[in-house]
Amino acid sequence: MMLEVTTYSLAGSQFGYDLLWLFIPMIIALAIIQEMGVRMGIVSGKGLADLIREKVGIKITFLMMIALLAANMGNILPEFSGIAVSSGIFGVPKFIALPVAALFVWLLVVKGNYKSVEKVFLMASTLYLTYIVAGYLSRPNWALAVHDTLIPHITPSTAYITMIIGLVGTTIAPWMMFYIQSSVVEKGISLKNLKYSKLDAVFGAIVVNVVAFFIVVACAATIHANGIQVNNVADVSKALVPLAGQYASILFAFGFLNASLFAASILPLSTAYYVCESLGFEAGVYLNALENHQYSMGCILDL
Repeated sequence: MMLEVTTYSLAGSQFGYDLLWLFIPMIIALAIIQEMGVRMGIVSGKGLADLIREKVGIKITFLMMIALLAANMGNILPEFSGIAVSSGIFGVPKFIALPVAALFVWLLVVKGNYKSVEKVFLMASTLYLTYIVAGYLSRPNWALAVHDTLIPHITPSTAYITMIIGLVGTTIAPWMMFYIQSSVVEKGISLKNLKYSKLDAVFGAIVVNVVAFFIVVACAATIHANGIQVNNVADVSKALVPLAGQYASILFAFGFLNASLFAASILPLSTAYYVCESLGFEAGVYLNALENHQYSMGCILDL
């Protein structure tokens, strides 16, 4: 999610309100994808990687898993980099912040149960509201923002098209598809609650994009409007101080720290889900390594 926040920030800083129209199709696409994941998980009782393995076989699924594992590693490392950057904004040295963050992630995922993990994730999600507050504090041109949201302003340039690809790629990421289906399976949601889970998936897609919308708006109203060049979120946070006030800058930096820590927790969990499922292992936060040992060895021999 650090990558998402960075991408949204740079989109607003570099293109102003021009890309706000993209959030409408992204809401629709993300809602459809998440609804499908919830539906498949509840109806089949299996994660996405588990279903893929049953369809194409364990060998092809194993190769797919390696590619996804590499992609997730490429995402997890920047999240810890984001923790180092955001903690530095608050004056906390990275040699303190990173070990503490790593310990927190380990305790949460390895020592916790799904209910405790879900509560932490829900609390972390509510903290994204700080970006909405920061967006309002930036005093944007709402008339222009609404206009560019409803009427696409497309620029046929490499930078513009690249940013569109970046926004779509960070908003609708592969790991999300695997995580959402595995999570509903672990929660044991029954068919009678399917409609509520589908509604939750659609609502989540809307909230995610609304938060992203305000990140773009905050940067468009301040950094882009004043022609300031930024390269990362730390630059964005510093630039907001004279333009939108210290509180907006603090809220933005705090949201970034929360996003980095949140992603550093959920990405390894998503990775563990699809690695276990693709190899035929049992998967779940409630399990431990000893419970899985005999079953896992048998599945490895099947390869």
